[in-house]
Amino acid sequence: MNVKINNSVVALRCAHSQRARGFTLVECVVYMSLFAVIAGLGIAAFFHCRDNAESLRRTSDDIVLAMHAGERWREDVRQAVAPLQFVESDGEQQVIVPHKSNQVAYRFAKQAVWRRSGPNATWVPLLPKVKQSRMECDARQYVTAWHWEVELKTRRPESRLRPLFTFEAVVPGGNKP
Repeated sequence: MNVKINNSVVALRCAHSQRARGFTLVECVVYMSLFAVIAGLGIAAFFHCRDNAESLRRTSDDIVLAMHAGERWREDVRQAVAPLQFVESDGEQQVIVPHKSNQVAYRFAKQAVWRRSGPNATWVPLLPKVKQSRMECDARQYVTAWHWEVELKTRRPESRLRPLFTFEAVVPGGNKP
């Protein structure tokens, strides 16, 4: 039995089976472009997350500073020995808190809240980067409370969150308004 095999059919089958096993140049370009797109999206997502993490760290630092400043203000108000004095001049608010040995003063100027621990002491910045600050007396039935609202500047103009803090303190001794 002699079987005659056509050489062209065998060659065609070999070429077809080799083509199915390998990649064409077009397929390689498609895979490389898909890899580049996926890698680009991954890198963009990484830098976006990194920027948000840095912004969160800076914002948390500002929140900690505001909380410490608020607690310091509340402690000063609680140690007052007489009613607090509110003075407004040249567009600046100033609250004077009389203590036993001296007086502590707070003011909002130059986009910061400043504190002075005596009439002749220098003003020390208590809270920088302040957009707005307001201290006001809140007269109630049996006590005099003071209310302080402070809004910090946002670092990004498109910020959706306003860093606004409110602190309240009661002058001791049951001072009536």
